[in-house]
Amino acid sequence: MHGQTETTTKPFAQHLRKSMTDAERKLWRRLRGRQLGVKFRRQHPFEVYILDFVCLEHRLVIEVDGSQHADAAVQDATRTTALEEAGFRVLRFWNNDVLAQPDAVVAVIAGELNPSPPQPSP
Repeated sequence: MHGQTETTTKPFAQHLRKSMTDAERKLWRRLRGRQLGVKFRRQHPFEVYILDFVCLEHRLVIEVDGSQHADAAVQDATRTTALEEAGFRVLRFWNNDVLAQPDAVVAVIAGELNPSPPQPSP
C-alpha cells in the first residue's frame, strides 16, 4: 500500500512493533507465519492510522484494545468508519479477551477469513 501513509506514521509503527502489549504479542503468535492461511502484518501504517494487525489480501483489520479505548469510543468509531470507507472490515477485541480466550478470538478471525457458505433453507 505504497504511497498511502503519512511520513510520520512509519517510524511510529516501527516503534510500536518493538513495544507491543502482552495481548498483541499473544495474538501475533497465532497470526504470524500464515498460520491461518493468509499473511498478516502487524502495526501496519495506513494513512494517518497504525493498524494493529491487517490482512491486506482479505482487507481485514484486527484491533486489540486496552482500557484506554473505553474512553475513546468516538475516536474508535471515526477510525472504523474511515477504514470501512477505504474497503476494510474491522474486528475489535479487548485485551482481556485475547489474553483469556485466545482460541475464541482466533476462531472469530478465521470465520471472517473463511465464512461458511449460506445454507439452503428447508
